[in-house]
Amino acid sequence: MPHFFSNKRLIVLMVCIIVLVALIGFSIKDRERLTVPEQFMKDSVGWVQSIFIKPAQYVAGFFENISEMKNIYEENKILKSRLDEFAALSVELQLVQKENKSLQEMLDTKESLFDYSLRPALVIHRSPDRWSEYIGINKGEQHGIEKNMAVITAHGLIGKVRNVSQFTSTVQLLTDHDRTNRVSAMVLGEESVFGFIEGYDHERGTLMFKKIDTEAPVEVDQTVISSGKGGMFPRGLIIGKIVHVEPDEYGLTKNAYVEPAANFYDMDFVMVVERSGTSLERELIIEEEGDDL
Repeated sequence: MPHFFSNKRLIVLMVCIIVLVALIGFSIKDRERLTVPEQFMKDSVGWVQSIFIKPAQYVAGFFENISEMKNIYEENKILKSRLDEFAALSVELQLVQKENKSLQEMLDTKESLFDYSLRPALVIHRSPDRWSEYIGINKGEQHGIEKNMAVITAHGLIGKVRNVSQFTSTVQLLTDHDRTNRVSAMVLGEESVFGFIEGYDHERGTLMFKKIDTEAPVEVDQTVISSGKGGMFPRGLIIGKIVHVEPDEYGLTKNAYVEPAANFYDMDFVMVVERSGTSLERELIIEEEGDDL
């Protein structure tokens, strides 16, 4: 009798194993539809998740909103401070404009060192001589072009009109080595620093900014512009940026190497600058003619 029961238990165990393996195989194989128990389990789990996900999202959103409110508060403080600065600058600008208007009325003039107009021109030729840097343009006396007018590209100053004919003109570039080829320039900074653009260093590819006072605060990366004090050029024409500063050979002044803003070797179109304000040279001529009369 005991032997029979032991065989019976063995048979039940084997049947259970077979059923288990069949169930495992049935659940593993690819099926297009889930069984009813599987659907019930998934729906139940999904329902429970949907119950808990909303409170979790609400709590997470609550803390996220608090963090965003804090950031907005900080940004609002910064924006308010900038608005205060803007208001102060606006008032200061209005005062400066009013003062400038009063000074102009006192001087009985509306002219400025910044007043100028532009005349576009096409580059028609270039001098092949490296030591005589000239280009020709298709505008001349008939188009209102005059000798010594500044010539620029979209990036910066390149030179001045040297000779004028009826329909064409010759432009002397800043890279030309003529001793008389120089431009009165200044450095943009808290203090006005003046000097002259004279000569070109072909090895460095930079213009020479000379006759700078030894005590002048000149630094690398400062922008150099025309000063407007040379008589013909208006103020504010961009020349380039300082890349190096050193004392001159005698130690009396400083020299700066200026990387040109304009490309002297890729020019198709240029603009001739006609200064609107009365130049110093013209004023002197008018005064001399008045004395003669």
